[in-house]
Amino acid sequence: MISGEELISAASALGAGAAMIAGIGAGIGQGFAAGKGAEAVGRQPEAQGVVIRTMLLGAAVAETTGIYALVIALLLLFANPLL
Repeated sequence: MISGEELISAASALGAGAAMIAGIGAGIGQGFAAGKGAEAVGRQPEAQGVVIRTMLLGAAVAETTGIYALVIALLLLFANPLL
């Protein structure tokens, strides 16, 4: 028979894995932003500073999703409030 703690630990591990799926979206978003930034600099090299600044801001915002998912996964695995 599975005890309550074992069930919570198993569900927490599955939840942590599901939370890390958010990292895929962050990677796709950053790749898309970098590609479009390179395109924009290729079209207008004189606007390179503005384009790169905007691209880096967008990449930072996209990365926060992955970081939040990592924090949730680590909390579920190592500091589970339900146990």
